[in-house]
Amino acid sequence: MKCHLKLALISALVSTVSAFSPNSQNIRSTALKMSSSQVPEVKVGDKIPDVVMMQGQANYEKPVGVNVAELCKGKKVAIFAVPGAFTPGCSKSHLPSFIDAQDKLKAKGVELTICVATNDAYVMEAWGRTSGGADAGIMFLSDPEAEMTRAFGLAIEGGILVRSKRYSLIADDGVVTHYFSSAKESSDTWAPNVLAAL
Repeated sequence: MKCHLKLALISALVSTVSAFSPNSQNIRSTALKMSSSQVPEVKVGDKIPDVVMMQGQANYEKPVGVNVAELCKGKKVAIFAVPGAFTPGCSKSHLPSFIDAQDKLKAKGVELTICVATNDAYVMEAWGRTSGGADAGIMFLSDPEAEMTRAFGLAIEGGILVRSKRYSLIADDGVVTHYFSSAKESSDTWAPNVLAAL
């Protein structure tokens, strides 16, 4: 009797575990859906999407919503996005290239430079402040729901945080006039390459 009871208990446990364990087929299927984007990658001629991003404030004040399409209206704007604030490649190369290029970009008619990442607004504010980017005049915006990142077809899905692929672009009156992808080289998105195209 005890043997039958043990067998029944083990069988019930196995059934319960199986019911709550997704099979590997489902895991693979979900991962593939997450990594494939239905939205085509941004290109010259596309409009800056009408999305609200968040700008962190000094002294941990409440972040402020910024409509990016409105912000870019009537201006020539440089936007560059990074996979993550405070990460090595972004902090050592991409961001410094735009800090150093501010005067040259302005001389080419760029009125505003915006740095975008999917980190929260507090992290973006801290990165802008500690890197010297904010002092150089760069606006740091958080895309917390990856709305602009996904609208541009540049989301890296999966894990806890959706990240943006590295890119840079120039928009004039809300329309993309130049686009720089990191598909071949990260340095293709750095400020010197952007300046060379203007």
